[in-house]
Amino acid sequence: MSTTIGDVPIDGYTILAPLAGVTDRSFRILCRDQGASAAVTEMVSAQGLASGSERSSEYLDFDGTEHPISVQVFGSEPDVMAEGARVIAEREPDLIDINCGCPVKKIVNRNAGAALMKDPVHLSKVIRSMVEAVSIPITLKIRSGWDKEENASVVARAAEDAGASAIAVHARSRSERFTGQADWDVITRVRQAVSIPVIGNGDVRDAEAARKMLEETGCDLVMIGRWAIGNPWIFSQIERYLDSGTPVSSPSVSDRVETAIRHLRLSVAAKGCPKGVYELRRSLAAYTKPIPSAKGIRRELMTEEDPDRVEVLLRSLDTEDQGGEGT
Repeated sequence: MSTTIGDVPIDGYTILAPLAGVTDRSFRILCRDQGASAAVTEMVSAQGLASGSERSSEYLDFDGTEHPISVQVFGSEPDVMAEGARVIAEREPDLIDINCGCPVKKIVNRNAGAALMKDPVHLSKVIRSMVEAVSIPITLKIRSGWDKEENASVVARAAEDAGASAIAVHARSRSERFTGQADWDVITRVRQAVSIPVIGNGDVRDAEAARKMLEETGCDLVMIGRWAIGNPWIFSQIERYLDSGTPVSSPSVSDRVETAIRHLRLSVAAKGCPKGVYELRRSLAAYTKPIPSAKGIRRELMTEEDPDRVEVLLRSLDTEDQGGEGT
């Protein structure tokens, strides 16, 4: 299967969602190795890019092995977003994505993130300014709406008219954040409202859920975020299942330990110590959660700053094969 976004082919079914503090280069590499068809970076500030303070940001740290890659940017002013897009374009990503879904107060109070959904006319101006500024396809990631009153389809039509090349829909409102069940009907309605590719997001926990989302909503691609944390295998499981119909087994304890150690080494190589260790703690907790024996070392694992000691702790879990379960 292949979906074209602008002039960029995405071969496969899955995209790694942007997640602040998670989708850095080390995690993107693991997910791409496991079959993710594309990945999106952590969001970077358009204002920071325009002013020069974010021009060397680690959020723009990717290389040729990561293509196709999308850089997500947040902001609210058309001219600033256009300048941010120009700076991003210098790094030659395949796509530039506008964050229209972040529910965090410090972002929405700047009229960015999910706040952009409150004013589709203004959002159209932002998109047009970016489309005119760069030749790279512009996409956006939205929610079902600001609150319980859904307006995702209205926003999607406005975005398409303004020149957006694709739209990802997290099927929860800003007020719901990550609670409750995602309403996939929202994705269906957006798919019916526009002709550009639509990417579904929300509650895709396994391969069967991915199949159901694609079939029930008609979306073109599936985006996975939280359920990939500590579980990069979800991409190979989905891709293989959708291609062959054959379920893929869950990772063993050895798989979990070796992947966690590789992730640790990549993170430390990129960020140094102790940052490369402590920023990985959420992922380390997720890697080890399904391993019964991890309970006894988790507190130390979550406080240790020496990567060599962390590796020793992880290897102690692999003294016997206890089987694995997907997260």
